[in-house]
Amino acid sequence: MTQVNTLIDQVVFAWQELQKKSPLIQCITNQVASNYAANVLLACGASPAMIDNPYEAESFTRIVGALSINLGTPSSEQMQAMKISAATAHQESIPWVLDPVGYSPVLKWRSDMVDTLLTFMPSVIRGNASEISTLAGEQSLSKGVDSTLNSEDVYKHAKVLLKSSQCVAISGPSDFILSQESDQVIEIKGGSILQPRITATGCSLGALIAAYCAVAPINTATIAAHVHFAIAGKLAYEKAPTLGQFNVAFMDELFTLNAEKIKQHIDIQIH
Repeated sequence: MTQVNTLIDQVVFAWQELQKKSPLIQCITNQVASNYAANVLLACGASPAMIDNPYEAESFTRIVGALSINLGTPSSEQMQAMKISAATAHQESIPWVLDPVGYSPVLKWRSDMVDTLLTFMPSVIRGNASEISTLAGEQSLSKGVDSTLNSEDVYKHAKVLLKSSQCVAISGPSDFILSQESDQVIEIKGGSILQPRITATGCSLGALIAAYCAVAPINTATIAAHVHFAIAGKLAYEKAPTLGQFNVAFMDELFTLNAEKIKQHIDIQIH
């Protein structure tokens, strides 16, 4: 319990730092997620900037607290910006998050770019079980960009990705977080069955991880972002179990999270 209590204290402190510092977060994300991700960051206390033009990428990345890159619907210009911003973040030791949406042999263009981006050592790689499994070299069948695997089945194989990143986060009914810091795996429970049915919740989680990385150590930041989402999803579902109402309630719960709610509702295990 001592380790869990320490983790809870670290999550609370990270949340407090996010509110206090309101870091500027650059998001190069997909057209489906852009507006939603920006609203999630604002609700959680960060300041989003959706700068994805290659002519602005380098100069802007130099001034941000963290960078989030999402391969959901990449355009040619976005792809250029991703490479420039990732290289700049790596050079300037700015934390950045890679969300390899749709990584698979079927979508070779974007998958080749993900392989290139990995050379710039993302602070965190996050994705659903299918994406992480494929990225780690395991064969999996993915229905579009939705996961067809369970996160629990994948995390043991995902450790190879820690050669390219400080932290790997696998989202699902339970979220699993691996880090270079420790051989232990952190499991975070909570959330709602409705979250996967709202466009851009996973993409927004990547952006929120980046926001926390701007104010806390990478491992703590990744855990804190998942806890933030898990508690908000759980409480929103209790109030609003239908999809449209849940979507509004979820944003409200992201906004109204506080230290007391974290301590009361966090559901975290160490493996």
